[in-house]
This record gives sequence, C-alpha cells and structure tokens, in this order.
Amino acid sequence: MRRYARSVVLAATALSIAGCSLAPGYQRPALAALAVYKEAGPWQPAGSAVTTSGDWWQAFGDPVLNDLEGRIENGNFDLAAAAARYAEARAVARQADAARLPEVDVGAGASRDHASADRPLGGGNAATYNDYRVGASLSYEIDLFGRVRNNARAAGDRAEASAADLAAARLGLQAQLATIYFTMRELDARIALLNQTVASYQRAFDLTDTRHGGGIASGIDVSRSASQLSSARAELSAAAIDRARNEHAIAVLVGKAPADLTIPVATAETGAPAIPAGIPSTLLERRPDIAAAERRVAAANAQIGVARAALFPSVTLGAGGGFETTGASLLSAPSTFWALGPLQAALAIFDGGRRRAGVRIARAQYDEAAADYRGTVLTAFREVEDDLSSARLLAAQERDQAAASSAAERTRDLAMVRYHDGAADYLEVVIAQTAALDAERTLLAVRRQQLLVATDTYRALGGGYRS
Repeated sequence: MRRYARSVVLAATALSIAGCSLAPGYQRPALAALAVYKEAGPWQPAGSAVTTSGDWWQAFGDPVLNDLEGRIENGNFDLAAAAARYAEARAVARQADAARLPEVDVGAGASRDHASADRPLGGGNAATYNDYRVGASLSYEIDLFGRVRNNARAAGDRAEASAADLAAARLGLQAQLATIYFTMRELDARIALLNQTVASYQRAFDLTDTRHGGGIASGIDVSRSASQLSSARAELSAAAIDRARNEHAIAVLVGKAPADLTIPVATAETGAPAIPAGIPSTLLERRPDIAAAERRVAAANAQIGVARAALFPSVTLGAGGGFETTGASLLSAPSTFWALGPLQAALAIFDGGRRRAGVRIARAQYDEAAADYRGTVLTAFREVEDDLSSARLLAAQERDQAAASSAAERTRDLAMVRYHDGAADYLEVVIAQTAALDAERTLLAVRRQQLLVATDTYRALGGGYRS
C-alpha cells in the first residue's frame, strides 16, 4: 500500500509538471529600432562591440572622487535599504517556488484520556487509556493549469526587477555623489578666484584711498572701491558656506557624519572626459531602470496565467500515515495507520464574475507595465540625446566664454592703468572689474556644467562605458 501511495504522489507530480500554462507566450514589448542617435553624429551602428567597466567615474581621473565613490557600496544607507528590498524579493520568489513541491509535515503527541461510562455506545463501562501518536502528512496541489508555476515565475521576474532596482539605486547614488563633488570643486575654484579678487580690490582700494588723501581722487571713488571690496568679501563667505554644505552632503552619501569627513581643497581643475562619438544605442539596454521595467512586464504576463488558472478546477492531493497505540509498542507494525487522500477538486460555479474580472485586471496590469516599459525606454533615449547635445554645445560655449573672460581681464587691467595715469575715473574701473569677475564666474560655471553633463551621460547610458 505504501508503494501504491508513493506511485500516486509521483504520478501527481508528473501531471503537475506536464500541466499546461495559461499565461500568454511572453515577448518583450516591441519598440522601433534605433540605430543611431540624432545628436552629434556620426554614430556607430547599434550592435557594435564595446567594452564596459562599472567604475565609470575613473574616466575623470580624480583620485579623491575615486576614493569617495568606492565608499558608497558599504557606507550608503539608501543603498543598504535597496539591498534589503532585493533580499526580500529573492525570499518571496523562493517562497513562491517552494509551492511547486509537496509539503510534508510531521508531528507527535501523547495524551491520557478517561471515557465516561455513560457515553453513547459505551456499554456502561468507563475507560482510562493512554494515546501515543507519531505520524506525517503530505499535501500537494497538482498544478494542471500552471497557477503555481506562473506565480513562481512572476515572483522570480519581480526579484530580477528588484535586482535591477538595486543597480539603478547604486548608479543614481554614484551620479549624485559625482554631481555634488564637481559642484564643490567649482566652489573651490570660485573661492580661489574670489580670494584673488579680494586681494586685487584691496590694492585698488589702497590706491584710491591714497589718491584721495592727495586730493587726486574723489570720495565717491573711495566709496565705490570700498563697495566693490566688501561685496567680493561677502561673496567669498557665501561660497564658503555652499562649499561646506556640499562637503557635508558627500559625507552623508558615503555613510559618514559630517564631522568625520574633510575633503581637501582642490589644487587643480578636473576636466570633463570626451565621451567617444561611437556609442551604440544598444548601450541603453544596460540601463538598470529599463531592465527593471522589462522584468515587471514579464511578471505581469505570468500573472495573467495565474488569473486565468483561477477559472479552472484546483486539484489537491493529501496523504498521511504513522503509528498510534495505547500501549508501549508504538513503533511496531500493528500500530501503523495510513490514509491516501483526500484527492480534491474544486471549481467555482458562480462567483458573480469575480474571477473573470481578475483576468481583466491582470491584462490591464500587463498593458500598464508594457506602457511603462516603452515610456522608460523613450525617456532614456531623450536623456542621452539631451546630454550629447549639451556636451557638444557646451564645448563651443566654453571656448567662447574663455575668450570673453580673457578680453574682460585685459579691459580690467587697461582700465586700472588709465585710472592710475589719471585718464579715467574710478567708475570705469568698477565697470571693468565687475565685467571681468562676471566673465570668470561664468567660465567656471560652464566648466562645472560640462562635468555634470558628462556625469549624467554615463548615468543615462547605464554607467561604465569605456571605448
């Protein structure tokens, strides 16, 4: 009989494995093929071979940035939370996959009972006895219509989406850190510029004050010079405040208290790397947000199978056996018991359309996930196009702004010479100084923007592109 029970279980398992799946055949939602980018061509055709590296920030050649980026993996708490969500998703997938196998439970019990003499069919005799029981039970859903398999498949797809979410969180934090870092480095350069400006304005003020003492310059010239000097000092303080805030933000990103991290002032400017023009559009397939969106489409597709399987009977098999005795000979042949069954099939005859509505819900969720996937892909292409366009135009802007800054510096120097020689009043110097400082600040801002655009380009491409 045991051999018969084992054969029934094996046959039920085989039926479950061979059962049909009611989920539609999955195919990734179709998108129009993009062979080239619009901006800053010509571009290499999609599908060309590339080499990738996860440490994309090393292209900037900044050792301080490299060190900070390396600390994110073990220090950032947002990333730790994303890793915990991924671990949870994996456990849920394992839990769903476990339902594909029979559940076996074991148990044991002992009791001492007294039966009443007046009980029905008791014959007027009371009885006191011991009851010892050891046994096992088995329950198994025969997955004829793929409900369990599709549910496990959907959970597995969601776990893969969670893995992509973790990668997206990591990439986003890396890009955020680089953005804050380059902003801080621009503030370092601005502070250096303002220190030079304050020193220059101090010399101009001293000269004006001396000339005023000799009756050559007016009090207005002295006031203008003092105003310029005080404004530059105030701007220097504001830049120092912003620099400190950025340093504190970086400390939190790498999991440190602001008091525990000090980043030295940069002594050299970091230049934006030239991202090669041969980037194929298929690199967008490496974007983790696109991978996550696609896996959610696959999960929604499997959920259609789960919902459709609810329209068909659910079949479950039970079995049990063990030993039971009132005496001491528990583990002996006369004490054995077993039961094969129940073999149950359940089918809802009337539910007011609830299960069919569930199928419609699953299909609508699939359509939503597919639309989200297509939207994510188009957004990714837009972001890359934006960055490539910005990089090209910023290069031209940087050249023009550098020329404007040089011209403004020459004008400032000439105005100071003219004032020293008495050929101009101090208003001309003030105008020239203001224009030079504005031009130099703008040049620093353009160079920072080049670094930020390069950072965002790596992020938009999924990180890690190397030619």
